[in-house]
Amino acid sequence: MAGAPGHHRRRKHRRQSHPASDGLGHDVSVANSRGPETLSDLAAETGAFPAPLAEVVSGAEIVIVSIPEKAVPVLPKDLFDHAAEGVTVIDTGNYYPQRDGRIDAIENGQTDSAWVAEQLGKPVVKVFNNIYAQHLLDRGVPAGTAGRIALPVAGDDHLAKEKVMQLVDELGFDPIDAGRLDESWRQQPGTPASGTDPDLEGVREGLDAASPERPTELRG
Repeated sequence: MAGAPGHHRRRKHRRQSHPASDGLGHDVSVANSRGPETLSDLAAETGAFPAPLAEVVSGAEIVIVSIPEKAVPVLPKDLFDHAAEGVTVIDTGNYYPQRDGRIDAIENGQTDSAWVAEQLGKPVVKVFNNIYAQHLLDRGVPAGTAGRIALPVAGDDHLAKEKVMQLVDELGFDPIDAGRLDESWRQQPGTPASGTDPDLEGVREGLDAASPERPTELRG
């Protein structure tokens, strides 16, 4: 979980991403379930400030939720009470029934992030879920660079999505509007755009070629 107060941006790190201060002028705090003292290595690597969960979210303009789906329902119900007004929530997660247990709503066709939004009681923007962590850290390049990796961004809140697409560009990737949250299955694991680092044209082709049917190994 990460939040950016005052200014609103940050970076990530793992496949399920995680943010980091990155020299872009954004103040970033990060929390996990084990406490800030367990994040010293991450802080040294990224410049993010470890803090208790409530402090990370307090005043944040963007919050990145980067945890297993099974952990989302146990987050505090008042988590966003002290976030900035109009806080943008990014969901980077993917549903893996072998890890998360069976989630009937997702198995019955609801997208991962629509389910997460219901649990949080907040609209979310889906992004960073289809790129490997190390690639997110290492493969960002300036706009206009040939072969620049593109990342799909799905969500229902137009202003929030614009904010997130700006963040994606700042981090060195081409953002592409992937539609509404109920279309975000097109960027989930097992689809052509997932884990393949395509450019803009490749993402467009991958989104168009995606099937809503989950691969057998990704069903509960």
